[in-house]
Amino acid sequence: MKIVFATKNEGKVKEIKEMLEGMNIELISLNHYNHVPEISENGKSFLENAFKKAKIISEFTGETVMADDSGLQVDILKGEPGIYSARYAGDKATDEENNNKLLAKLKDVPPQKRSASFFCSLVLYKKDGSYDSFEGRWDGQIIDERRGSNGFGYDPIFFVPGLKLTAAELPPAIKNKVSHRGQAFAKLKKSFGEKLENT
Repeated sequence: MKIVFATKNEGKVKEIKEMLEGMNIELISLNHYNHVPEISENGKSFLENAFKKAKIISEFTGETVMADDSGLQVDILKGEPGIYSARYAGDKATDEENNNKLLAKLKDVPPQKRSASFFCSLVLYKKDGSYDSFEGRWDGQIIDERRGSNGFGYDPIFFVPGLKLTAAELPPAIKNKVSHRGQAFAKLKKSFGEKLENT
């Protein structure tokens, strides 16, 4: 089954392919298409943004499309950066700039009050206009010291107490099982399996 993943980030596609291993899915990125429409992620939630991306790209390609939107929510900051996670420090912000802005906001906040969660909303939009959605949540806390070189975004400062490591220190195989994105894709995989059994 051919599915277009609504991203140009090949690193993300590689991560997703590993999560969907064993399923008969050919996953391709937007790099296979020319003149891909620009999509303004102006929804009020991760789900709204993921749905919008999936629907527009499905209508553009004529294929079944998978899209996700994810981000970090810090409790003491009332859910910031949330849907603005990728552009927290500005539209063209680097991971480093986003991390710096977040750490500056948490400068005087003690460790025990730095609880945070990564969220992921995943939408599978089919050619007939029907869709399924799946969500995942990963709890942790924000630390000042950047640790680890795996992952991207806020991973180096997102500490997972149960594993005593940051998201960026986790081997990909473990991260793909426990992360917010891993949880959402596990739900999608389970749903796929059930539908294949019932056909």
